[in-house]
Amino acid sequence: MKMKAVLCGCGAMAKGWLRALQANEELRNAIDLVGLVDLDRATAEALAAEFDLGDIIIGTDLPDTLQRCDADLLFDVVVPAARHSVAATGLSHGCHVLSEKPLAASLEEARDLVRLAAETGKIHAIVQNRRFIPGIRRLRRAVADGLIGDLTGVHCDFFLGPHFGGFREAMDNVLLLDMAVHTLDAARFVSGATPLSVYCVETNPAGSWYAHGAAANAIYRLSGDAVLTYRGSWCAEGRPTSWEGRWRLVGARGMITWDGESDFEVTIAGQEPGLLNGFTALDMPPVPDEGEVHGHASVMIDFVRAVLNGTRPETASDDNIKSLAMVMGAIESARTGLPVDLQIKE
Repeated sequence: MKMKAVLCGCGAMAKGWLRALQANEELRNAIDLVGLVDLDRATAEALAAEFDLGDIIIGTDLPDTLQRCDADLLFDVVVPAARHSVAATGLSHGCHVLSEKPLAASLEEARDLVRLAAETGKIHAIVQNRRFIPGIRRLRRAVADGLIGDLTGVHCDFFLGPHFGGFREAMDNVLLLDMAVHTLDAARFVSGATPLSVYCVETNPAGSWYAHGAAANAIYRLSGDAVLTYRGSWCAEGRPTSWEGRWRLVGARGMITWDGESDFEVTIAGQEPGLLNGFTALDMPPVPDEGEVHGHASVMIDFVRAVLNGTRPETASDDNIKSLAMVMGAIESARTGLPVDLQIKE
């Protein structure tokens, strides 16, 4: 039998979820989407019509809709401020929950959701879909294979100027909380390291169309004596980076650069005499598993397999809280002007 799912939050983000559900055969075979919930019933009805969802149950009250649908799964696509309430409601009603990022609007709320998932015995995972793209999986493989030796530095630049309108332009800490979490989680995954501390300067540059925090510069100390630097702006007009940013990984033997799209360069020390040794180019390894690089669909498949097989999803909330701590630590550092310890306290 298919698992019955309810999707809560029917704005623009929900369309990516529904496209993945409808396009992927494994998801279609495993899930029956039986309910939509939104505070604005008309928004949910419009989404149902756009995706031809037929006589799906539509509600404005999540607990009532979960009960009416006898749901097994909750897809949480609400704005960050509502994350804790919605995810906690789903877990308390006996649903496995897959939430949009970020995990929560605070570490306190995140800890509470991790606790609730453990108490209910339900899976709670986060859609960190940027982990599930070819470039990030290839970087992870290269580091794990020791292609450039022990990793000493991860350096990420992110400069774009999107004009979203809507809730993002009114958010506090908009870059760190809504976008940098993707890059920081991917960097944690690629490096395999534990974030230990952060120092961050956050600004809202002249010309910004956001209310707060459209730019940030952060330095993270990682386990293994490695360092992660993040430089970003969401109000940077002119030539942009890709949405994945530009990356430079530095190791004991050499470096990997990635433009965030399809161009990689792997180089190790050459044999030239004199002050500089020059460099020797190596091949970048391919994707380790083609099934893991379909973005949103892949993270949803990982979640569904975990529910069906009793395995642990890659983006389980009790691990993803470490990525949220990277974000919240940077916000706290920017507020106080001091480094912040990132050890997760139970």
